[in-house]
Parts: sequence; structure tokens; C-alpha cells
Amino acid sequence: MDESAARKLICEVGKLLYERSHVVAFDGNVSIRLDENTVLATPTMTSKGRMTEDCLALTDLDGKPLSDKRASSELAMHLLIYKMRPDIHAVCHAHSPHATAFSAAGLAIDQPILSEVILTLGCVPLTKYGTPSTDELTEAMKPFVPHHNALLMANHGAVAYGEHLWQAFDRLETLEHTAKIAILAKALGGANDLPADAIEKLIHIREKAGFLGANARCQACGYLHEANIACDLDVSYPTSNGSNGQKISFTREELIELLSQAAKLG
Repeated sequence: MDESAARKLICEVGKLLYERSHVVAFDGNVSIRLDENTVLATPTMTSKGRMTEDCLALTDLDGKPLSDKRASSELAMHLLIYKMRPDIHAVCHAHSPHATAFSAAGLAIDQPILSEVILTLGCVPLTKYGTPSTDELTEAMKPFVPHHNALLMANHGAVAYGEHLWQAFDRLETLEHTAKIAILAKALGGANDLPADAIEKLIHIREKAGFLGANARCQACGYLHEANIACDLDVSYPTSNGSNGQKISFTREELIELLSQAAKLG
């Protein structure tokens, strides 16, 4: 993609992120890798809903400025993904409410409850907490970036990435929509997981169709069923308070109250 088209697209996606409440105020950041060593990124301290094409920043893959505009302070997150994943050319980071609620509660999105999610996204692990804009954050991401196309960052938000910006944005929206459905299902008594044989079929379909490769069978899940197929089953991840796979539970009444408050804020 040429730079002019990329600038236009980032502004378009930034507006969608803002209008759909994935970000507020100065939250979030978006980037496109233009070539092997050039990245176009959203600027610091700028609403994604009010960006203009001339305010975007150019850097190299080490974060060195190539223009007079200052890139987001969280650019290092994007650069790490680009360096670890040559197939990735766009990154979206946001504080989508339902996905971020999972990250704040110390929960991964790893329950196999929706066939479409298994087909197109796979499980979304939770990385341990790292201070934004520091090496703590990127170090926490490193074990997961090669095996997943979206991550939850404890007490922070979500990041999704793809071969192009629309794919990264779609993955972020899928992540948020899944988190919302999971919370609503919990309020109704809990979602039913898909059976292992159904998951196996979906994994074969997604690999054959090219939605996700074999590497998405995923290190983080650590689950192998009898057919030696890794899948998106419920597993434990370290939470932000350092506990080993601790699960956080809500009563039906507590969750309904949380949903009610979220609806009022929305």
C-alpha cells in the first residue's frame, strides 16, 4: 500500500474505533507497515476520531522518527509485532470495554463457545501486566505474539494484528464481540463449550481455508486431544497479581449489576 492510501485508511479506521467505543479521548493506536523498514502510525495525544492524514507519524522499525510528527508512546508494541511476525502489516490497539473487562479481571478469552471465533481468531491469551510504553509490556507479549493474532494485556486492553489493516480491525472487533457474548452468557448461567470433535473439525477447516495456520494451534493453550490437535479449550494463564491461573468468579446478581452499569455508560 502506498503512503497516501495508508494515511487515508488509518484515519478511516481510527474514526470507526472511536465511533464504536473501542477507544475514548486519546486511547489506542493504529499502525501500518509500509515496507520492510517504514511504519506509519497514529500520533501521540490525539483522538482517533479526530485525526487528519497530515498528523500521522513515520518511523523506522526501531522507532526512529522519519517525520516531524511524534508517534504514539506505545509504538514499541507495534514494532515488536512487526519484528516477530513478518506476515503482519497492520496493528490495532484499543481499550474495547468488554475485552478490557476480561483483561482487568485477569481472564483470557479462551473458551470454545463460538465456531466463527475458532475459525477466524482462535484463543486470545492474557499477558501479564506491564507498564504501558515500557519494556515490561513488550517483554510480557513476546511469548505469545508468534502464536496468536490478538492478545489481552492485563489491566490494559487489547491488541490485534493482521496482514492488512482491515483484518487487524476485524480481529479486534471479533475479540470485543466475543467478550461481550461471553459476559452475557455468563449472566444467563454460562455458555456451553463446543465438543472436542467439533473443534477439531473447525481447526482443519480454518487451516485448509487459510484463516489461520498450524502455528495457531497454539503454544499458550497447551492442550492436545487424542488426535494430537491443539485447540481453543479453557486453560489458565498467569494473572496480573502474579497468581498461577487464578479464576475470578461473579455471582449472577453481581454480573447483571456490572452489565447494567456498563449499559448506562455506553
